[in-house]
Amino acid sequence: MSRVVFVSAGPGAADLITVRGARALASADVVLFDALTDPALRELAPHALWLDVGKRGFCRSTEQTAINAALVKQAQNHAVVVRLKGGDASIFGRLEEELQALAEAGIASEVVPGVTAAIAAAAQTQRPLTRRGVGRSVSLTTAMTQVGELHAARSADTEVFYMAGRQLGALARKLSEAGWPADTAVSVVSKAGCVDALCSEHRVDGLAAASLLHKGRPTVVTVGAGAKPVQPLQPRSDAQPTISSIATGLASHQTRLESLND
Repeated sequence: MSRVVFVSAGPGAADLITVRGARALASADVVLFDALTDPALRELAPHALWLDVGKRGFCRSTEQTAINAALVKQAQNHAVVVRLKGGDASIFGRLEEELQALAEAGIASEVVPGVTAAIAAAAQTQRPLTRRGVGRSVSLTTAMTQVGELHAARSADTEVFYMAGRQLGALARKLSEAGWPADTAVSVVSKAGCVDALCSEHRVDGLAAASLLHKGRPTVVTVGAGAKPVQPLQPRSDAQPTISSIATGLASHQTRLESLND
């Protein structure tokens, strides 16, 4: 019986795919791939038929109904079909619509999770999305709705906005309207997980300045607690002596004793 495996390719570089995802991809007869998946992943399934069904914001893209129909058609003619999606398939990947199309056709499916762009951006900048005491909640939001309306909110300690690269100035205004203070930390990362990733730091009131740097690149915007740089620990004045400092002190004392004995 045929089946469709939704493989999350991860963001950017091919080696961010999971081991399970790589194994599923290697077993594919046909691969329907997204626009932002690394071409190097073809090396994992060199004998499969690769079909481009990519979607890109503000660009000419494959219609979702056409993707659904292609999935069903390929599954009816091949044993293993892989639907290769960038990032994690369940985060803004229209996974539900494709699962519904397969269910209606009576075709079995499986979903392999992966690394989403928010996590990749956090790793790229070494800014944990959760922080003890101050960053207890994270919200993932698509900046653009289905009708093209820009949304922003303040529903969590850290807000991460996907697909916001072309409208950073407008997003800054929306963030202010949502109640974010002007000096709130903002981290912007484009092409997170790629060798040519770009990162920049801003405040809400200066977010528009990032537009030129990240123009034309897939961009993730992190606002709030998770956007702040990690600060080095300051040594405490009442800190207990460490093992190394004790050892150093003992060695110095021993040297003094030996000199007195001489």
